[in-house]
This record gives sequence, structure tokens and C-alpha cells, in this order.
Amino acid sequence: MNHRDTPSTGARRSDADIEAIARLLPPPAHRGLPHEQHLHHKERLMRTIDRDKADRTDRTDRTDHTGRSDRTDQAAPGSRPARRLLRPALLVPVTALALGGILVTGVALTTGDDAPAGAATGRHDARNMQPAAALLDRISDAAGRGDALHVEDDQFVYTRSKVREADLTSGKAVVGPVRDTESWVSQEPGPLRKLGLTRSEGETLPINAQLGDTHGTPEGLGRPTYHWLSTLPTDPEKLLGHLYAKVPKSDEAERDQAVFDSIGSLLGGATPPETAAALYRAAARIPGVTKVPSAKDLTGRTGVAIARDDKTFGARTEWVFDPQDLTFLGSRSYLFRDTTYGKAGTLMSAEAVIDFAVVDKAGQAPATSQES
Repeated sequence: MNHRDTPSTGARRSDADIEAIARLLPPPAHRGLPHEQHLHHKERLMRTIDRDKADRTDRTDRTDHTGRSDRTDQAAPGSRPARRLLRPALLVPVTALALGGILVTGVALTTGDDAPAGAATGRHDARNMQPAAALLDRISDAAGRGDALHVEDDQFVYTRSKVREADLTSGKAVVGPVRDTESWVSQEPGPLRKLGLTRSEGETLPINAQLGDTHGTPEGLGRPTYHWLSTLPTDPEKLLGHLYAKVPKSDEAERDQAVFDSIGSLLGGATPPETAAALYRAAARIPGVTKVPSAKDLTGRTGVAIARDDKTFGARTEWVFDPQDLTFLGSRSYLFRDTTYGKAGTLMSAEAVIDFAVVDKAGQAPATSQES
């Protein structure tokens, strides 16, 4: 694949406009919400900027040689670009979706207002770490026995999932409906301006480079290709040290939670078995990680979970796994105490991974299913 096309003058002006807007933005403020949701609302801003960029470029392209415009301001169907974080966030996790991680413990997720018994305590102690480490060790062993995929640089990783998230623009968490989403993420090393496609609610849109990546987004934590994942250290201690060094720092965010969220964003898709195994063993070394004996994902599938409470923002993140084969089912983030965004138990984001595969073209449906 070749992404060396020379940008038009209009595109260069738009890039300059975006950079100018970025310089005018104030320094990052106190997040006051989980990492996944912070990225989600940043993405909403970027979608607005990109829509404006598309409108300006479209008008420029339709201006004739006399400098007169045809006064048509509506972009052609399908031409509006959009930005969507890779898995979660999701996003972010998911996290996706990280995609960070993107299940209420012991109850099925229905309205997003139900909290599991004891969820509001947010308490952890050293005794809880041992069961979590034992469970993550078993999950690591199961992941390490998976089959390695053959992924070419010109292929795409396809993910199908169900997503539910809270809109915080009003200052309160307003939980939206469950949405079916599909994404096709390019595996080209890059840096790339167009990272793939996403489809939700009948609308298919491009995944654009991240803000500030004028020359495209390279593979890495923000765009974890199969090739990049295969280059990560497979020794858990070295991998954890690498993540603590690479995950962006914030004076306000809890460092351990940021690394936990970053690992969650790498789960549930196409990952080399040895890398997946190392990620789980690295997560077991993060302080505050606990085991949840019974949990349900967004579709109601029952499993066991690994959780961590972000005491700074009052949100708990859970990763849910199938109780039989220990494959990753999905993730959920919700408030474990009352905050300005809502009461304990309020959903912030949730994602259930339904299917993933490797395909040759963006937008192509997979011929066969491969479960995570």
C-alpha cells in the first residue's frame, strides 16, 4: 500500500488550521473522569474539527477559476471524515477501547444505573492481590496457547463489538443505548493519515490520524498493529517497565491506573500469543488489581473478571473473561462512589467483543470467524 500522495493546497491549509487550533487549546485540565471517557470526549471534539475541515476543503474544491464558489456547502455523501480511537477506547480501550477496555459485577447491564453489591466501597487490600495474580496467571497460560496469526502489512484487523457509553457533555453521565460497531484497522507500519474504517448505526466513516500527527500516526500504543505488538518485550517485568515508560504521564491521573487502562486497550483482538500472555502477567504486578468471581459483559455473558479502582476519579474498570476457556469477553467502567457525574454504579463505558478476524480490505466482511 502506498500512502505518499501529495496533499492538496486545501489539505495543507486544513492541517495548518488544526495545528493552530491545537496550540490555542489550554493545557490538559484535571480529567475528573476515567481515561476511556477522557479519550472519548476528546474524540468528539476531533470529529467536530474534522467535519469542519471536510466542509472547507469541499467548498475549496468546488470554487471555479474565477474565484467564485457554487455556494454549495453540503459535502458529498460519504465524504465526511470522522475520528475514532482505535481499541478503546475504548477505544479506549476500545481502549480500546483500548480499544482501551471498553459488565456490572453479578448483574446483567440493563439501564447502566445498577451497582453490584459493595461496589461503592472501592476497597482493596493485599489479600485481594493473590487471587487476582492466580487468575491472571491462568489467563496468561490460556492466551499463550493460542495460535499465532499471519498478518500482512496491507491487511486489516476487523473487530465487531457492542458498545455502550455515557455522554458527559452536560456535566452528568447520560447513558446512551447499546450500539453495534465494526472497525477495520490498517496493519501498515505507517505513519498513516487514514488508519482504517469504522461502521456504526449504518454509517461508515474513516478513522483518521490522531490530532497533531501531521504526517500520520505511527504504529504504537495509539495504533497497536500486530507487528508492533510482536515487538514488545515478552518478559512481564520488562514489559511492565516499558509500559510505565511509554504511557503518557499526567500530573492528575493515577499512574498505575493509566498503565492498567493501556493494557486493557490492547485486549480482545488480534495479538501474538506470547505478547498476550506477557500482558496479563504484567497486569498482575500492578498494585490494586483484584479478582471479581462473577461478572457479566454487555451482552449478558457470565464470566470472571479482573478489576481495578481508580480512586482519583471514583471509577472501577473490569475486564471480563469466559469462565471456561478464559478468552476475553469485554470490559466495563463504572463509578464505584458518588461523583459530580453521577451516583455509584453509573455506567461510564462498556464494550463486548463479538468477533475479530484478519481481512484483505477495509469494509470487507470476514469469511470466517476467529474468537479472541
